[in-house]
Amino acid sequence: MTRSVLVRPIRPSDFDAWKPLWDGYNAFYGRNDETALPSEVTDTTWQRFFDQGEPVFALVAESDGQLVALVHYLFHRSTTRIELTCYLQDLFTTPGQRGQGIGRALIEGVYQEARVAGIHRVYWHTQETNAAGRLLYDKVASHLGFIVYTHDA
Repeated sequence: MTRSVLVRPIRPSDFDAWKPLWDGYNAFYGRNDETALPSEVTDTTWQRFFDQGEPVFALVAESDGQLVALVHYLFHRSTTRIELTCYLQDLFTTPGQRGQGIGRALIEGVYQEARVAGIHRVYWHTQETNAAGRLLYDKVASHLGFIVYTHDA
C-alpha cells in the first residue's frame, strides 16, 4: 500500500533531512568518498534555495513526517524561447521508497511550479545507464534524442 506523500517547497529547517538525500543523489552518480563534492558546493547550493536573487529551487517529498525524496530545478533564459526555461537538475528518491510514484509526483510538482512562473518547457538529462529513471521519464516527458557534452575549463 502506498503511503500518503506530500510534495512541498523545501524549508530552512529541512537541512538535516535533506543532506542525506543530497548525499545519496551524489553517490548515485559517483560523487562520494574521495570524489564527493566539496562542502562549499553543498553549502552554497543550500543557501541558493532561500536567496530571492537566485533562480534555484527545491521541492521535497515527505511521508510519515520524513523526507524521502528531493528535486532541484532552476529557471534560465534560452535562445530559442522568449519566456524562461526550467531545468530539472536533480531528482532522488530513497531506495526503499522507489516505485511508489514519488518521483513522478516531484516531476509534476516542478511542472506546476514552472506553469505558475509562466514557463512552458521543463527539461533534464540523465545517464543512459539510469534504466529505472528512464522508465519513468519516458512516461512523463519526451526524449528528443540529444546527447550531452561537457567541458570543465
